[in-house]
Amino acid sequence: MGVSDAKNYTFLRFPDFKEMAVTLSYDDGVVYDRKLIEIMSKNGLRGTFNINSGLFAQESGGRRLTKDEALSLYAQSGNEVAVHGYRHLFLTDVDPAVATADVMKDRLELENMFGTIIKGMAYAYGRFNDNVIDILKNCGIEYCRTTVSTEKFAIPNNWLALETTCHHSNPRLMELARSFVGFEKRKNMWSNPPRLFYLWGHSYEFNDNNNWEIIEEFAEFIGNRDDIWYATNGEIYGYVKAYDSLRFSADGTVIHNPSQKDLWLYYFGQEIKIGAGETLCVKW
Repeated sequence: MGVSDAKNYTFLRFPDFKEMAVTLSYDDGVVYDRKLIEIMSKNGLRGTFNINSGLFAQESGGRRLTKDEALSLYAQSGNEVAVHGYRHLFLTDVDPAVATADVMKDRLELENMFGTIIKGMAYAYGRFNDNVIDILKNCGIEYCRTTVSTEKFAIPNNWLALETTCHHSNPRLMELARSFVGFEKRKNMWSNPPRLFYLWGHSYEFNDNNNWEIIEEFAEFIGNRDDIWYATNGEIYGYVKAYDSLRFSADGTVIHNPSQKDLWLYYFGQEIKIGAGETLCVKW
């Protein structure tokens, strides 16, 4: 997507006029997700767990969760479950039919398991190309995380090549977190643009490296704040796509929200909530 194609989110605000949102994305369906979810829940954080439904452990006691353990853990956690490939294949290296089956079978298995519609995914090994993106579209996947870290807080434009703020092992993690929450609000008609902190990784890394303090410090610092929206990947995707559907009159004074979501805007110096299906007349 070129610069000319990039969407502008100047007016977007998250629910209750919040300027900041935080989401996490963790992969593989491993037993260490239990401790990660405990830390997240304690600090009000939420996110998405990307699972390989073809690689569940047959018995308890290993690194991977069994199917029953995964169902119990994630279904009760308040987080989102998403696709990560049935067998965690290099989708760029296999025949397109094999890649399609790996994505679609994982989606079908997880939907049947959790009784929900799944539209999200993370690329196994971070590997993707244009052909793989086309496969995802054909499989009904609408947003998919890469392993690309930008150290920035922009609202995504390319949802099938989602870039993150950083991996949790980034040595600048806490510096980035402090920068994220430390923006000084501008008191003018534009205010600050909305910003998103998108953290990713694997919970087994905390165990293997004996450094759970990394996520504990991050969660304690950035969590439980009343000025941040803590959401899953899918919730952020759904909210931003609803914002994208807004319709404005030629002079900008009439706004129609055709979506089924309430939306919050900071519009030329005014805080505006526009309900699902609502049309508002505004002055500026």
